[in-house]
Amino acid sequence: MLDNLPLDRRLRLGLEGLGHPHATEVQKVVVPAALRGADLLVSAETGSGKTLSYLIPIAQRILEKNQATTSGTLALILVPTRELARQVVRHARHLLQKSQIKVQGITGGADTRYQKSLLRKDPEIVVATPGRLRELCNQGATALEGLQTLVLDEADRMLDMGLRDDVMAIAARCNPQRQTLMLSATLKHKGVEAVAQDLLNAAQPISIGEVRQAHSAIFHQMILADGREHKDKLLPALLGQGEFAKALVFANKRLTADRLASLLIHQGLRCASLHGEMSTEARKKVVEQFQQGKIHVLCASDVAARGLDVADIDLVVNYDVPHSGDDYLHRTGRTGRAGRQGMAVSLVSAAEWNLSISIQRYLNLTFERRTLAGLKARFNGPKKLKSSGKAAGPKKKKTGSAQEKARSRKRNQKNVGKPKKSSRRGVDKPAADNDGFAPLTRKKPGSQ
Repeated sequence: MLDNLPLDRRLRLGLEGLGHPHATEVQKVVVPAALRGADLLVSAETGSGKTLSYLIPIAQRILEKNQATTSGTLALILVPTRELARQVVRHARHLLQKSQIKVQGITGGADTRYQKSLLRKDPEIVVATPGRLRELCNQGATALEGLQTLVLDEADRMLDMGLRDDVMAIAARCNPQRQTLMLSATLKHKGVEAVAQDLLNAAQPISIGEVRQAHSAIFHQMILADGREHKDKLLPALLGQGEFAKALVFANKRLTADRLASLLIHQGLRCASLHGEMSTEARKKVVEQFQQGKIHVLCASDVAARGLDVADIDLVVNYDVPHSGDDYLHRTGRTGRAGRQGMAVSLVSAAEWNLSISIQRYLNLTFERRTLAGLKARFNGPKKLKSSGKAAGPKKKKTGSAQEKARSRKRNQKNVGKPKKSSRRGVDKPAADNDGFAPLTRKKPGSQ
């Protein structure tokens, strides 16, 4: 892997231990550019190996200068969610298992006193969520003046979550001579462009693959549904076919995720739920059970769409159609990773038809229609379609002319039947009304 680069032997041993013999496309481009010290603005499809693409140059820079255990925190990686933070920490520790470099995670939901004790040990690499790290910085728990590398992973997601102020406040505390790497699902996000201008110095943009491109190793299908009750029958039947090792079921609301987990447990499946209202320890335990195969099905809200890197996820089910094409990409990107094939199935009701069409048009893909024996929906798609594929609404009835519309307005019906008032002043007024102050009126032609 990356044989042409002068990587430290300890780093190469760590790469061999990870079991990835070949570099991905994003790693082939990003690693050499990062090793040259350039600021980078990177966009690549989910599951493409972005995490290793910045961990490798970070580790190489520390190892070649023999800075481990002596120079405090040298690299800071900011991520939007606790799940992604744990994933990055796990990858980093596996990569650096043959070295003395320390990696620690700092996220919300954990004891701050314990985290302060971790930071006092000056780990060379810190992976953190912005809110908690800013809180600890304000308390003087860590110093970032000697930082060499700042990484903003899933930058678009952090901005969408309202974390911009936290990110900027942390960056202001960092060494201004640092290298900054910014990774995003898209480079066209307005917030990403603005933050890049503020934090990056002559950044090199790198885009691997189309921004709006579904993962090439995933088959996309849809099953039409008549509503919630029908979906509650379709979901167990689909999972009951057993064509997966692990499956993720996504819902738009945490309450739905909990309800579906209870439904599937009642059906005899090993299942649990995962969402943002759970404590850090509870979420960590569920993810570990899912990774270890103790749980076969995980019902989740979008908190799991980013940062959940679990091997052998063969199936992703969208119980609720996601709100956007980008959300669809991140959900389905949990399968089809590391060269494996994956399946994504969306349960689509009549109310979700137009949204599903928008997602397909946005990503330039077509969902394959699928049915389950004995559970075919009465809804077979809209009777009338627009050229876009969306449902065509009923045609508006043609009303009369503009003059008829004007007559029908209430404001024009107030004085119906009343004599019209003349628009000319003084015309047709009785002589008694002339008190000597009224203006003179013109006589009509021919009058005496």
